[in-house]
Amino acid sequence: MDVIEWLCGGDPAIAWQALRDLVNADRTELAQVRARVAREGLGAQILARQGDDGAWHVDGEPTWLSTLSTLDLLRATGIDPQGDAMIAAMDRLDAGFRWADEHGAKSFFGGEVEPCINGRALALGAYVDRADPALAARLLADQLADGGWNCDAPKSAVASYHSTICVLEGLAAYERVCADPAIAAARDRGEAYLLERAMFERRATGAPASPAFLELAFPPRYHYDVLRGLDHLRERGAAPDPRIARAVEIVRSKRRPDGTWALEASYPDGVAVALGETIGEPSRWITLRALRVLRWAGAR
Repeated sequence: MDVIEWLCGGDPAIAWQALRDLVNADRTELAQVRARVAREGLGAQILARQGDDGAWHVDGEPTWLSTLSTLDLLRATGIDPQGDAMIAAMDRLDAGFRWADEHGAKSFFGGEVEPCINGRALALGAYVDRADPALAARLLADQLADGGWNCDAPKSAVASYHSTICVLEGLAAYERVCADPAIAAARDRGEAYLLERAMFERRATGAPASPAFLELAFPPRYHYDVLRGLDHLRERGAAPDPRIARAVEIVRSKRRPDGTWALEASYPDGVAVALGETIGEPSRWITLRALRVLRWAGAR
């Protein structure tokens, strides 16, 4: 089986990233395939589901959850943030969506109170050039003494893998558009939290902090797993650290005989479109992310 051909034969959101990250295709080809994301497949479906109020709605789910979860997936498609359809969608979101009154009724890009939510809002804001510096500053103030973040703070003084990865992705996205030494320092401390724990362990015992951290999931929503942590470091441009070795081996060991990886977990709560993948079956999303992580880490 030609895995690259299989990836490129799927949704354009996956195809263009495979061409960029695994094939090093030329700019013209990349631009052509990426432009399809807003017109075909998952990206187009998400844009089409936006309500007139700027939000995304799923029956039985609060509007904030369906909007945030769906936008997480839209950002993962790598849709061109400067495309006309995307700009129009973000204009509607900015004008219409508001967080709850008790959180200040801010626009989507202003965030609310929990770090795992605010990190994801900041990531999207930076992606579409609408990041709120006040939201970034709030995340810096929320950082705990061990370097991570926790949505249960101040009740909990120790960090959570889940909250930490959400904030790290937001800070890294913000750092790409705003070179702020304070952001870089906080991001370094947050990444050290993960690295000191080999990306999935309890620091005190060396045992996996949660069995779920070893399950490769998509979409992840706020949930952490080793592939998400490694893919963050890769996307951020970090040099591979020796402390990632066990996490990389876990990802490598899950490769199937045909060269693909299976979807092991999924957290689609509130997502307004169907992903089209089944747990236990080969997953283009997991395979794309695993291959580029292994390429970055130098594993063969």
